Amino acid sequence: MTLQQLKYVITIAKYNSMNKAAKELFVSQPNMSETVKALEEELGIKIFNRSNRGIIVTPEGEEFLSYARQVIDQYSLLELRYVDKKFKKKFSVSMQHYTFAVKAFVELVKHYDMEDYEFAVRETKTYEVIEDVSIGRSEIGVIFMNDFNKDILSKILVQNKLVFNRLFDCKIYAYVWNKHPLASKSIIKMEDLQDFPCLVFDQGKNSSFYLSEEVLSTYNYKRKVMANDRATLLNLMIGIYGFTLCSGIICEDFNGNQYTAVPIDVDDNMSIGYISRKGMPLSDLGKKYVQELAKFKKDVIK
Repeated sequence: MTLQQLKYVITIAKYNSMNKAAKELFVSQPNMSETVKALEEELGIKIFNRSNRGIIVTPEGEEFLSYARQVIDQYSLLELRYVDKKFKKKFSVSMQHYTFAVKAFVELVKHYDMEDYEFAVRETKTYEVIEDVSIGRSEIGVIFMNDFNKDILSKILVQNKLVFNRLFDCKIYAYVWNKHPLASKSIIKMEDLQDFPCLVFDQGKNSSFYLSEEVLSTYNYKRKVMANDRATLLNLMIGIYGFTLCSGIICEDFNGNQYTAVPIDVDDNMSIGYISRKGMPLSDLGKKYVQELAKFKKDVIK
């Protein structure tokens, strides 16, 4: 097994195309195909399934790629440190779509010289948050748990050698445009929401009630609209009087002051926390980021 082979399979998986991967790496497609075939024979597994519609990563291939990416990332660090003589400390965070988690990241970055550090933040799908921390792409992942999803999520975390660290608990709120018909209410019942579209973040191929970013995911809403990013969700709140469910922690610095959170009359809550690799202590940057996150406990609406 060689680093070249690892780079080949990672790039093929990136594009789901042998042809595009070969062009990016400036090698011939037949040579790349033979190299990957030799690797599969050496490992005794099938990394890719090939068809007329393209290339699909097999389940065994997904597992192998998670390790391959770690090896290539570590090799890149070695090159930077000992070959290029350039080394920046890296810190990356992945999260469900939480404005306060982005705000905490911003506050962290303000205290460091960007010439000495390389920072990354990813707002993404729940399963990808877990995967990012598992394979070392991110040191910390910010997610929520509640009574409904904790058994399944805990099992997934154990399988990926991760742990959930609870920070604080929140009640459930409807997040709406401040000109929404329900915005002036002091409390909302679930039936009040039935005439309006429920906005949820699309979880892609790993979609599941247990991986939803919104609580009460099994509730039978009359209308539901999926979106991929927070900006689109905010636009839909205005455009179609949509609502989403949230923790009630509002960051007007980022979302603006056009939105409000109204408590929902349900017997449920959510625990906000972060996931990290089991048995691995946080870096100094990781510890400071967690401290910034914990500050939002005071902003939880009682």
